[in-house]
Amino acid sequence: MISALLLKTTSIEETKDNVENITKEVQKGTFQKWLDGMLPEFISFFWCVVLSIVVWVVGTKILKFIRKIIQKAMTRRDVDKGVRQFTDGLVKVAGYLVLVVVIFNVFGIETSSFAAAIASLGVTVGLALQGSLSNFAGGVLILLLHPFRVGDYIIEDSHKNEGTVVEISLFYTKLLTLDKKLIVVPNGALANTSLTNVTGVDTRQLDLEFSIGYDDDIKKAKDVLLKVAQKEERRLDSEPIKVFVKELGDSAVILGLRMMIPNEQYWDIRWSLIEAEKIALDEAGISIPYPQLDVHNV
Repeated sequence: MISALLLKTTSIEETKDNVENITKEVQKGTFQKWLDGMLPEFISFFWCVVLSIVVWVVGTKILKFIRKIIQKAMTRRDVDKGVRQFTDGLVKVAGYLVLVVVIFNVFGIETSSFAAAIASLGVTVGLALQGSLSNFAGGVLILLLHPFRVGDYIIEDSHKNEGTVVEISLFYTKLLTLDKKLIVVPNGALANTSLTNVTGVDTRQLDLEFSIGYDDDIKKAKDVLLKVAQKEERRLDSEPIKVFVKELGDSAVILGLRMMIPNEQYWDIRWSLIEAEKIALDEAGISIPYPQLDVHNV
């Protein structure tokens, strides 16, 4: 009986050992199978990431090289600077889109399904990008119709933004003001509103106003203004200088001075001529009155 009990105990222990060994073998085999199945995917994903980085780095350098070649070719053919800026932005965006599509292909993402997803969201995307698309179309119209070019000084009539055009990009036009502030105006706004191109022609009319007292000699004041204006060597002789009585104000006689000058020297001539006229009027004893109010007690 004792021997039977010992035999039974031994069988139980052997069974437990066998179960443990089988369990370990099963667990080991399951982990090994999972590892053997996932390891190639990890390695494949790793190489996809590496290849994508290489594609991006090399692609961006190639894109910069292509943009540089296009810019040199357009500069050689004397293409308008605004057209060159707009084309460069367009090539840049298209190049980055191509790089994104190539990287999707590296990861095995089908571009056809990606395009189908974008197409299904076309209405939503169109509404969201309505303003941007309008600005893009406005930029195209500006480059085709040339209401202004890079280097022109323009005044946008609706919001009175003004400055020298320094860049015409895909969606915005940048203006540099006289005090060196950069104003960014949407192309759509410039294409759909009136504007003044101050430097559209080479010459510009200078209009100045001077106030003199009612007791002063009008003819003498006009002679003083005319003589000072005739000494300005930078003026144009295409039209004669005109000095005239423009208005009879509440407290002064308003004299007008008009002459043609080179557009690029407008501000320099304007500032120097105002100073010279003021000094000449003072030396001639002609007063420049200022508004005043007389109050009488009743």
